[in-house]
Amino acid sequence: MPAQSLSSDHVGRIVKVRQRRYLIDEVHECAATSRSIARLSCIDPDDLGRSLEVVWQAELDAELLADERWGILGGRGFDPTDRFSAYYHTLRWNRVTASRTDLLQAPFRAGIKIEHYQLEPLRMALGMPRVNLFVADGVGLGKTIEAGLVARELLLRRKVSDIVVCCPPSMVLQWREEMEERFGLLFQVIDRAYVHRIRKERGFNVNPWSTHSRFIISHNLIKDEEYAADLRTWLGRDLVRARSLLILDEAHHAAPASGGVYAITSHFTRCITEFAAKFEHKIFLSATPHNGHSNSFRALMAILDPQRFCRGVPVAARERDQVLIYRLKEDLREIGSGVGLPAREVLPITISAPVRGTPELELALKLETYCSLRENRLDAEPTKVRNASAFLRSGLQQRLLSSVEAFWRTLTKHHDTIQQQLQQGTPPPAAVAADLDERTLAAIGGGLDPDDEGEDDSDIATLPAAPGDAPPADEADRQTEMVTLATLGDTNHPGFAREMGLL
Repeated sequence: MPAQSLSSDHVGRIVKVRQRRYLIDEVHECAATSRSIARLSCIDPDDLGRSLEVVWQAELDAELLADERWGILGGRGFDPTDRFSAYYHTLRWNRVTASRTDLLQAPFRAGIKIEHYQLEPLRMALGMPRVNLFVADGVGLGKTIEAGLVARELLLRRKVSDIVVCCPPSMVLQWREEMEERFGLLFQVIDRAYVHRIRKERGFNVNPWSTHSRFIISHNLIKDEEYAADLRTWLGRDLVRARSLLILDEAHHAAPASGGVYAITSHFTRCITEFAAKFEHKIFLSATPHNGHSNSFRALMAILDPQRFCRGVPVAARERDQVLIYRLKEDLREIGSGVGLPAREVLPITISAPVRGTPELELALKLETYCSLRENRLDAEPTKVRNASAFLRSGLQQRLLSSVEAFWRTLTKHHDTIQQQLQQGTPPPAAVAADLDERTLAAIGGGLDPDDEGEDDSDIATLPAAPGDAPPADEADRQTEMVTLATLGDTNHPGFAREMGLL
């Protein structure tokens, strides 16, 4: 039980309740029960501003913290005039920049050299009542820096208090490091380890999204309902969460198109559409905003700003230019802004290698012949079977471009697999199609989400044998020739020269 009593005179004091520090907002005393009801606001950084109402006498660890020792400050005397003048002008400058959009603070609080073209997104963002900005600058122009400048400025102007960065898994640590090193902003990565630690420390019912104000989450995890449900709760039931900012890196992944299938709304698209609508401010980043399909681009712009754009309605240039920034290095060089962006020169390199006598070239010709014979034989088979054959061609070509040894390993395994399956009996077409991995076929047919990881390369060599009778003699001969040639792939090996008829 708390040792001190609480009264209305303690309003404005700081107390410690339930292992956290709170500011007393109101105190209601009940004379009949001799108890006090206190309304508190949390002042700890990881839960700043959260309200709490407690019965003071019923709390086990409630403690009224000692008064701040203001006397120490008064005993030091007055500050020197130059120091007080600097402090005064700093307050005055901050107040001016908070109300004027043509004065900026964030560039002076960044620990990097900022190019003047990187200030354009910040200028556009400050002119918007709600920031709905699509930064589509080319690769290497600093989209992360531009997003960090906007986020830092909105924090300084008290327009934003909560920030969520959603990026590809490979970029999570880079985003956290750059925000901390360049802008002094600490972000918490939402992953399985963090969720487990928070629930272990504070209880299973604690929402991990309520423990901080700035988060980073990957594209893969935001689709997972285990994390999406807590995010949905944290965003609340209101139409829009006030003072919140969503930064979506590689935003083109949210466009409704994937692989070879046109305008298919993926699970990631649905998740981003749902959550983006709950944020007051949004910044999309992508070096490839348009995938060539107008409907996909319209849908992506509608996710960014549903008030300006609508799916299925053409995007007007005037409305687009109000939210989209699209610049390439060539554009900046033309206006004299690309001083630190050297021009790329593509120079052809002639390889003086004869067609005959080079293992890679000979194997490539034989592989093309082998795959053509195989695909012609399977032309009347079901789509999944033909897709499997195309997957085999692509995989073997990738191995050959890697090295002759990698090609030999995969080809030998593929050869042994077919011989073994032919000895056991060739499966019917339906069994072959059913045995193929769905993710493998989705990668060819276009059903795979654009942000999912690719299929396992080891599946290439172990694809089931083709349906029907045994492969024709010419197809089997080409396969045997490739195995032999890849085995003797070293041009210095005498057997290779004999195989190619060079001796």
